[in-house]
Amino acid sequence: MLQAYKYWMYPSQEQVPLLMSHIHACRFVYNHSLEQKIRAYEQEGRKLSCFDLNTRLPALKEEHPWLKEVNSQSLQSANKNLDNAFTRFFREKKGFPRFKSKKNPVQSFQVPQHYRVDFERKIIRFPKIGEVKTVFHRVFAGKMKYATVSVTSTGKWFVSILVDDGAATPEPAPFTLDTTIGIDVGLTDFATFSTGEKIENPRYLKNSLQRLKVLQQRVSRKIKGSKNREKAIQRLARCHEKITNQRNDFLHKISFRVVSENQAIAVESLNVGGMMKNHHLAQGIGDVSWYTFFTMLEYKCRKYGKTLLKIGRFDPSSKICSNCGYLKQDLVLSDREWICPDCGIHHDRDVNAAINIKKFALQEQNLVGVSGAERAVELVDSPQ
Repeated sequence: MLQAYKYWMYPSQEQVPLLMSHIHACRFVYNHSLEQKIRAYEQEGRKLSCFDLNTRLPALKEEHPWLKEVNSQSLQSANKNLDNAFTRFFREKKGFPRFKSKKNPVQSFQVPQHYRVDFERKIIRFPKIGEVKTVFHRVFAGKMKYATVSVTSTGKWFVSILVDDGAATPEPAPFTLDTTIGIDVGLTDFATFSTGEKIENPRYLKNSLQRLKVLQQRVSRKIKGSKNREKAIQRLARCHEKITNQRNDFLHKISFRVVSENQAIAVESLNVGGMMKNHHLAQGIGDVSWYTFFTMLEYKCRKYGKTLLKIGRFDPSSKICSNCGYLKQDLVLSDREWICPDCGIHHDRDVNAAINIKKFALQEQNLVGVSGAERAVELVDSPQ
């Protein structure tokens, strides 16, 4: 099973320019290869493969001699990443590859092989860079695949090592009605469970907006190119980084807890990209990071042998009574509570939605003992 281990690096002042030259060179090769692929297809109708791009690297090095100072395999990895991006575009419709910018908050390059890790000396050795001091807070065992070196906008260096430990991916454990939990995500409450528990939305971005505004004003008032402007930019970047770290810490803790306590998790497939087009809700949706949360649930379920169930995004889970299946068509977004006119049960909108998400997901699995779900699904397509 593949597992990535991320460590904090402390390069010396002499090694930082070497690392940055690798980042700039890989970004340059990626953008150059992307331009060549687009031009070859538009002018000749020919598709350049990863092999074709790699064969052009020697000529590119003669044209730009500074590329010779960079590890050649890192440059080849940039072409491989571009080829994988086109594969995802054609097979999974993930979006056409875009040119990389040096203004991205995180810059990185890959070292596929010929790097060495020494846990005792706490160093990692890269080709044409040398030994870099690294904090190994975890020790791994297995075959090392490739290492990804990255730097943040605040100047922090990290290395992520992909390791194959040789263990097989665990088979998903069997689940029942009682060992499955339904999750409905929202803005008022980050998540509502089918058990009735609600997780409060921490709103890290909203709570820091005033501080971000002040720091951004200080940046705009400094003279461009001055040292004071660089210092102000660093303060602003550190504030953004703190918000990101707080959000990721919260998402990791919630996702790990959910995966640890249940055998199956049922969620709703949301079109987060489409919802972000609503300018009234875009900032709040970006703050809660639903997509990141679902991604964490997915890979943690795969790692620990759990099952992630997804239902369609168009199922009106909050408008259906989880007890009798009555469909309340006149329910609007502002109605957070409602009473079923059929059975008379009082519903919390979010809790009711989480219960229905669980029922719909289990019904698709043909699990015996799910009551109320069949009638609910029938009423979804039949207007009342």
